[in-house]
Amino acid sequence: MTNPLKELNSYGQSVWYDNLNRELIRSGQLQRLVDEDGVSGGTSNPSIFEKAVGAGDAYDKHIRELVTAGKDLGQIFDALTVTDVQLSADVFRPIYDATQAADGYASLEVSPEIAHDTETTIRDAKRLFAALDRPNAMIKIPGTPEGLPAIEHCLAEGLNINITLLFGAENYEQVAWAYVKALEARVQRGQPVDRIGSVASFFVSRVDSMVDERLGQLIAQATDDGERNKLRALLGKAGVANARIAYQKFKEITATDRWRALAAKGARVQRCLWASTSTKNPDYRDVLYVEELIGRDTINTLPENTLVAFREHGRLDDTLEKDVDHAFETIRQLEAAGIGFRAVTDELQVQGVKLFTDSFRKAMETVREKSENVRAEAGIGATSLSD
Repeated sequence: MTNPLKELNSYGQSVWYDNLNRELIRSGQLQRLVDEDGVSGGTSNPSIFEKAVGAGDAYDKHIRELVTAGKDLGQIFDALTVTDVQLSADVFRPIYDATQAADGYASLEVSPEIAHDTETTIRDAKRLFAALDRPNAMIKIPGTPEGLPAIEHCLAEGLNINITLLFGAENYEQVAWAYVKALEARVQRGQPVDRIGSVASFFVSRVDSMVDERLGQLIAQATDDGERNKLRALLGKAGVANARIAYQKFKEITATDRWRALAAKGARVQRCLWASTSTKNPDYRDVLYVEELIGRDTINTLPENTLVAFREHGRLDDTLEKDVDHAFETIRQLEAAGIGFRAVTDELQVQGVKLFTDSFRKAMETVREKSENVRAEAGIGATSLSD
């Protein structure tokens, strides 16, 4: 029997795993996902790390070594996350080499606490990229207004960048042009562009969650059956429509003379990466955000439950460019119903930064507690760790 996950590659789409962690790597499970399911890259974020470090003892030995070496909390946290991504990048390295840097990346995120601080983001990204010391490592930077200049600067300096927390097509277009401008700056300086990797992580299911909630309120207020039915027909449609529109912008940009000039020098496209692809609403098909977004030069990054579901019953077809006119019409109908779509996507980014910041702080607190326990057991000096 064929594996639908591996077959996605024949449609020009890569599968990345959205759950990099120490136990996954050390157990050999990540390598099995590569060998059996065609997984060719991976991502982590503060939420993933917070759950992983608090779930068991996979990090305890490393924490003990770091505490004994006299490291402070920030150094311990960095060492744990950097090691996870280094080990993951090493698993993906054969893919990176075989595809000549087109695929096979592992991503590490800068602290979400600095998502609105351009200069600190630049410093943090450079520091982490140097610490990772892997050509197939990517640094994740949120696509906030303050993140955009940091993204362009880091790309121009030769860092591989994964732009995260993108929700709106307009925001996606900004980061896509930032990539173009960064590569153009490198060309002007006589620097190579053929080994710069970048993806634009476009979140999908969270869009439906917020839009559906607002549609539910409008449906409850409607006094006409016809109006209620029109609103119900829009439920669960915004996320896919929004992503399809973003992909059309990707195609427009890569068809320009500016991009063609870069491609002639070996530049690789900045692929759209579909993130947040687990289905939040149990009434929707569990592989909705995989089946409806299959297309060339894209990535779908899957959490475990969605990966398993698509492996078992995923359906394959070139879907990303189907009903594009309907995608634009869906957004127009939402606007006409009173749901300002730009306001939705802007609010989702603000929420996303907050959620990642909360998870980052929880993860730091978990590492702090484990580190202080080690200090107490070993009788090492101070009873608390400073940042």
